[in-house]
Amino acid sequence: MAILKKILKYTVVIAFWIAVWQIASMKVDMELLLPSPRATVERLFELAKTREFYDIILQSVRRILIGTIQATLLGVALAIVTAKIGFLHDLISPFMTVVKAVPVASFIVLLLLWMGRDVLPSVISALIVLPIVWTNMETGIRQTDKNLIELSKVYKMGFFKRIWHIYMPSALPYFTSSLSSSLGLAWKAGIAAEVLALPAIAIGKQISDSKLYLETKDLFAWTLAVIIISLIIEKLFVFLIKKATSKKIRIGGSV
Repeated sequence: MAILKKILKYTVVIAFWIAVWQIASMKVDMELLLPSPRATVERLFELAKTREFYDIILQSVRRILIGTIQATLLGVALAIVTAKIGFLHDLISPFMTVVKAVPVASFIVLLLLWMGRDVLPSVISALIVLPIVWTNMETGIRQTDKNLIELSKVYKMGFFKRIWHIYMPSALPYFTSSLSSSLGLAWKAGIAAEVLALPAIAIGKQISDSKLYLETKDLFAWTLAVIIISLIIEKLFVFLIKKATSKKIRIGGSV
């Protein structure tokens, strides 16, 4: 029953905003400025019939996921170290603050001077994810039950065992939260980097070309594709993390 209510709620919300879009399109009455939802979806299906469409999506997803995964691993590793060594936290914290404060567009323009167009979206995605993962993971590690830590020392538990069985279960909810909030941001930032950097095969290039040649239906269709892919990636990652989390809890509970 709860699932049906949730489905109904999301259906109503989506239907409402599609209706708003349709009304706005009818008021403007010019598809060059604002295509209708139907025209956008039809164009998206036309694009989806071509092999090039999937090649472009795969290349963009590959670039952004590479940056996201690398930043996640680095953020976790840094959090483990800085949570224990206060000086390193103080040393790294200003860098993370700057990364969070500087506009994405500034990073894109600056980094374009230093690196190739194909690499830039990965780096931009990594810069978005790194501070979020690091902050959340460090908080999770610091929130670990001190009694469990003392108990592990009494039983002379090794460093890596202590991390795996004590710190990680405490930090996992924070890790899930960080990825849930950063994946969508990383995807949008990566696409923005593609729009400015214009790699040969990229969603961002298609969006830029659509704007340049006034192909508004293409612009809306590719934007809709970006939204759909972002939702799929975010839900898939959260699902996989929850599966891994439940498995980790079962393993930790059996030790």
